[in-house]
Amino acid sequence: MLKVGLVGARGHTGRELVAILSRRSDMVLAFASSRAMAGEPVKKLAPEAPEGLLFEALGPQDVATRGADAVILALPNGEAAPYVAAIEAAAPQTIIVDLSADYRFDDAWIYGLPELCGRERLKGATRISNPGCYATAGQLCMHPVRDLLAGAAHLFGVSGYSGAGTTPSRKNDLAALRDNLMPYALTGHLHEREMSRHLGHEVRFSPHVAAFFRGITLTAQLSFAEPVTLAAFKSRYEAAYGGEPLIALSDSIPEIRDGQEIPGAVVGGWSIAEDGRHAVVVCALDNLLKGAAVQAVQNLALASGLDELAGIVN
Repeated sequence: MLKVGLVGARGHTGRELVAILSRRSDMVLAFASSRAMAGEPVKKLAPEAPEGLLFEALGPQDVATRGADAVILALPNGEAAPYVAAIEAAAPQTIIVDLSADYRFDDAWIYGLPELCGRERLKGATRISNPGCYATAGQLCMHPVRDLLAGAAHLFGVSGYSGAGTTPSRKNDLAALRDNLMPYALTGHLHEREMSRHLGHEVRFSPHVAAFFRGITLTAQLSFAEPVTLAAFKSRYEAAYGGEPLIALSDSIPEIRDGQEIPGAVVGGWSIAEDGRHAVVVCALDNLLKGAAVQAVQNLALASGLDELAGIVN
């Protein structure tokens, strides 16, 4: 039984992690840290939580000395380092899965996107950086054809406001979002740099947020060095994802609702321009699941030698 600690448990992703862990027989939620909800039952946020488990206000040293086999850090960007330092000092064998962007550019950490970066690399890993939600969708669109690309790929993404977290901001303000589509981070978005780094190809990304709660749709505009047929284009995705249980392929254009509340992603809507040098592919996924919690549990299970999909698929 793998004892798992969760830091940043009251967020939207934390709630999904509690639910997934509760469905596994080989993992148990040992503690859930949240200063805002300290002393309250975890069941208040997630009915699936173990009986009697209370939220606790745990600092880095508290987390490091609680005896967990693994710790999932579901914290905002920039807040993971004190917890990582404390764990490395007190219990370096502990597996850390970090959901923030803090270690996605650190070669000492394994970048955990199993379908693309390989499951073998995750076996026995103790420092795992979880990809971003948009970055997962974008890389699923680009990875099968990255060797054919010429020039920057242009990605247009729209997410639900849960992606802005629980701290109040204009990006999760329903009054501001009503009847609206809100562009943000017009240049240099973190996920733009993340995708460019891990794909080894230049990406230009335009993120937007809308007034639905969860889900992402991402449209990738791709240019090729040589003409490509529609059949050859589509066959790349069939070869890459045909055996992947969490990646569905669709001739129809994936929409937000196709990806909502499913554990994986839908990729499809393949289209090729007449000259064969320009193509479009679309991905839809749930930013809280395959974009965060599902991927974290996949990574943790693979690192621990456990069933990758237990608690994720029926």
